[in-house]
Amino acid sequence: MTHKSLPGADTAADRSKAERVHRELRRRIRELELKPGSRLHKNEIADEFGVSRAPVSEAIAWLAEEGLVDVFPQSGSFVSPIRSEDVREALLIRTGLEVEAVRRVTQMADADLLQRLDRNLEDQSAAVRANDMSRLDELDEQFHAIIIAAIESPRAQRLLDSARAMLDRPRFHALPERGRPDATVAEHRRIADAIRTGDAELAGAAMRVHIAMVARAIERDAAETAAQARLKSVK
Repeated sequence: MTHKSLPGADTAADRSKAERVHRELRRRIRELELKPGSRLHKNEIADEFGVSRAPVSEAIAWLAEEGLVDVFPQSGSFVSPIRSEDVREALLIRTGLEVEAVRRVTQMADADLLQRLDRNLEDQSAAVRANDMSRLDELDEQFHAIIIAAIESPRAQRLLDSARAMLDRPRFHALPERGRPDATVAEHRRIADAIRTGDAELAGAAMRVHIAMVARAIERDAAETAAQARLKSVK
């Protein structure tokens, strides 16, 4: 994803530092190590990463662009809540973009693309066997990235990155659901197999089903989380 550079980060070294901070903070937000509402203390983050405040400010600005952080002047920066309207919108964008992308990719797929998808799927299976949900989540993102990159549309890539950012947390939280890791790999494999057939409509349908299954898992997880919260409030 291409980000805007702030005035204080005008060197390659500063941008590299900002990217490192952004990548790690985004991972912590995605994996809920930084929970919704958590305050981001720039001085503490700068000390932890051994950088100045400028790269930290840029990293937080990127996270704000992605909708993962809310910045309030004079008050500070906070991890944004998981908003149901953002999740619904992100799923709509993902469906439209990824179904069309995989249809186009199917018409132009070559042996190299198929090999990269197959290697990714092998790694996904290994992650499930190891019960490594963080690794599976990374490979899930890479699988979809391979497909969208093949259509060579930077604007579509940016839109998809933004939509995925909105889904990172609820998707990661729902991933350990019983049977969901194996189902995720199976759905991805059906997408790859459909691409291999050269049938664009079949590939589009496989992608649509996959995203629908992701949406259902997120909805079930959200309902369960809400129910648990209600029980705690009663106690």
